Amino acid sequence: MPSKRLSVVTFNLHKGMSPLNRRSHMQEIASALQQLSADVLFLQEVQGRHAGREQCHAGWPQHDFLASALAHSASYGMNARYDHGHHGNAVLSRFPQQLAANHDISVNRLERRGILHTVIRPQGWPQAVACLCAHLNLLARDRRRQYQTLQHYIRQHIPADMPLILAGDFNDWRGEADSWLGHGCGLQEVFVQQQGQHARSFPARLPLLPLDRIYVRGLHVHQAAVCRGQPWSHLSDHLPLFASLSLAA
Repeated sequence: MPSKRLSVVTFNLHKGMSPLNRRSHMQEIASALQQLSADVLFLQEVQGRHAGREQCHAGWPQHDFLASALAHSASYGMNARYDHGHHGNAVLSRFPQQLAANHDISVNRLERRGILHTVIRPQGWPQAVACLCAHLNLLARDRRRQYQTLQHYIRQHIPADMPLILAGDFNDWRGEADSWLGHGCGLQEVFVQQQGQHARSFPARLPLLPLDRIYVRGLHVHQAAVCRGQPWSHLSDHLPLFASLSLAA
């Protein structure tokens, strides 16, 4: 019997705030994500704590707020810490998460980055799925070091026969990640596989750059789409990416 499809979304929240940090978008983001009804969400720039904003707005810790709104489990990996709080990556899943490990891939003091590794077992699937949520650096030379770290981490910590989803904000408008992750780890990008090119997701109001990615291994891609227009164009500086997947035959 064919396995049930698994729907996934990757989205950089931009810390859930308007461009000048005057207004929280968290309730609108929760409502918009509810409409997508994704099984697994890979989220970046998620604030686990902000002393000032918590006093004025609902929605913190952001991963717990969204998990409650969506009735999902949540894992959070803190990457950047500051006096008044911290932010990082989060994975939200309709299914229990069997593992939650955060791996530091920072290469300098200014950009604190990480990979959040979780494992889920979709209902009705004979195999568990490894989920990696990543946020990479702005400079290409830094990202190349992080691709090497990703290669090593995947080889060391994820069995070669285990289905894998790696998603997040790659800041990779040059498309270099494909060769690093394809040759080194057997991963394929869902939009390249479906449409022959990466999805343009940044900036949200007029998307020109393909910064966000969903890579898979051991999974079949049924659909890949960018969540365009309202309300997404004003909720963050990135647009979410959506994919529908099933176990590869």
